[in-house]
Amino acid sequence: MAMDDLLADYAARRERALGMGGPEKLARRRAEGNLNARERLDRLLDPGSFHELGLFARGIRPEVADRTPADGKIAGFGRIDGRPVAVVSNDFTVLGASSSAINGKKMRHVKETASRQGMPVIFLGESSGARMPDRMGAAGRAMLGQDPFEYRRLRETPWVSLLLGACYGSSTWYTVLSDFVAMRKGALMSVASNRVTSAAINQPVDPEALGGWKLHAEVTGLVDVVVDTDDQALDAARRFLSYLPSHHGEAPPRAPVPEGSDAAARGVAELVPQQRTKVYDMRRVVAAISDLGSVLELKPRFGRSAVTALARLGGRPVGFIGNNPMFKGGAIDVDACRKITSFLVLCDSFHIPVVFLVDQPGFLIGQEGENRWAPGRIMNWLNALSQVTVPKVSLVLRKSYGQAYLNMGGGRNSDVVACWPTADLGFMDPAVGVSVLHGVRREDDPERFAALVEELRRDTEAWGLAALYEAHAVIDPRDTRDFLCRTLDIHALRPTAGLGERRLANWPTSF
Repeated sequence: MAMDDLLADYAARRERALGMGGPEKLARRRAEGNLNARERLDRLLDPGSFHELGLFARGIRPEVADRTPADGKIAGFGRIDGRPVAVVSNDFTVLGASSSAINGKKMRHVKETASRQGMPVIFLGESSGARMPDRMGAAGRAMLGQDPFEYRRLRETPWVSLLLGACYGSSTWYTVLSDFVAMRKGALMSVASNRVTSAAINQPVDPEALGGWKLHAEVTGLVDVVVDTDDQALDAARRFLSYLPSHHGEAPPRAPVPEGSDAAARGVAELVPQQRTKVYDMRRVVAAISDLGSVLELKPRFGRSAVTALARLGGRPVGFIGNNPMFKGGAIDVDACRKITSFLVLCDSFHIPVVFLVDQPGFLIGQEGENRWAPGRIMNWLNALSQVTVPKVSLVLRKSYGQAYLNMGGGRNSDVVACWPTADLGFMDPAVGVSVLHGVRREDDPERFAALVEELRRDTEAWGLAALYEAHAVIDPRDTRDFLCRTLDIHALRPTAGLGERRLANWPTSF
């Protein structure tokens, strides 16, 4: 065949592959307000940076070969803000982006290359699950488990998953293995679809109850950010990656400090009522002391008595862990334990310093917590914290009671422990302690109750902790931002160029 004929054949094959599932399916998506798999990549990546591999891949079964352009998963490499990334975008117009032998090879190649060359991986999820009948019978079993490291996470590079439609099978697996998950309202994620699940258990199943955004944002905690549109999900992925290094062998990127950040932080004391029974929103404190506009909260709808957020201090990415009195008075429940532990894993794996903002009355105790393995969750957290090797700073704003004092970075669990003058450090709230220790209630004997409360309050102020050098500093609240910036400069891991030991890098992705 002459070269001109070869090139004409090449152009025709390329055009068919780029046509995805065909004009009718693409038009239907457009009418529904959904981006297609290639449009999503155009919005995600720097213009002109996408380098595709596997365009001419097709399904392995002859009867579907002509109906599987790129075999339903568009894969390759590109750039975000000039930094290389690896991407897999599921094309739902091609057999529902179902997982097959060939597109599985594409995904494996992209992941291996990203790990070896130090690039984040981004999965744009929308998949009907395993392709049938490929996965049926002995031959289907032989397709599975050919890569012994397919589901191993050592967090060599960050993984991001975006849930942008119905996500079953591999889209679910890679989501729960990822470091960051954004979910569009209306998308779904579960082991199998509601139709399959309904047939399996012989009863009706509501798809939203099975795997909708409220379930995963508020109950399972598997989703970090909920958005309304594809564009917002893609923006969330870009923003998350801006805090992280491209790979485990480099420190997180610094950013310019917005003007006015220092001045805005001077008003932080006004956000925290001195009276410890009054509530306030710890998220406002995080925003006030961080570089202006730099806060990205993770899992805001899950474990709400705790705040976990990426932000910047003096241009440096940091991870904030705070108690939030707006919810359950800041008492730490099982969901908050899981949320904080997973955040510690993220920060330790990618060299992000941790700042604790402490205002907690202890763990939320009760039958429900015990039924949900509260002691194990508490110890998981402490186990993880003891292995964190990035800089850790704990700042007590108001109260820090009981065992949770240690979980929130007290004692030798932080490099530096500091207090505001309003700090209250005891085993439990004095009013509760009087009832527990002395069996005296306010309504029974108000005078004696008040005297016993004052007795329990002795030696619980910040000055007592500072006198023992258990608190390394007591600071003016207005100086909080400056103190944290200076402290992190001191503990900047200079001998290792900002790199921690990553002892949590192989910690389970969900537990």
